[in-house]
Amino acid sequence: MTLIRWNPVRDVTAWRPISDLMGDVVNMQSEIDRMFDRFRGGILDESGATAFMPPVDITEDETNFIIRAELPGVKKQDVSITVQNGVLTVRGEKKQEVEKKEGNVHRVERSYGTFQRSFTLPTSVKSDKIEASYDNGVLAISLPKSEEAKPKEIEVKVK
Repeated sequence: MTLIRWNPVRDVTAWRPISDLMGDVVNMQSEIDRMFDRFRGGILDESGATAFMPPVDITEDETNFIIRAELPGVKKQDVSITVQNGVLTVRGEKKQEVEKKEGNVHRVERSYGTFQRSFTLPTSVKSDKIEASYDNGVLAISLPKSEEAKPKEIEVKVK
């Protein structure tokens, strides 16, 4: 049996408050980035491939709800819109461009793949009158309101 002299300072690490704190901040930033990646449609696997999740704007005017989705690089024929049980679903696929080029790829940040976005429709939408248009990579879906849902002006009589 070998005897080792006990040194009380041997297992104590130096206290470096600034560098320790910076390491914690970097780790926290990485965790926040991962959380937002998952929220947006996120990391599909550990290889770093991400899903394509088109961003949308939803607005309302007096007669319609309007959904606008950015679909850059997606062809019109690769998009389908369905309404079933009060849910509007936009499905499609952004296909990766296949280029035969000599040389190495250094970075690929654009996302590809199938996507699906679903929206629960208000009961005031006339689902049989929904219209969609596609222009310059922006899909616009017009959801007309029923007559009961449209604002009506009532004249107030003063006596």
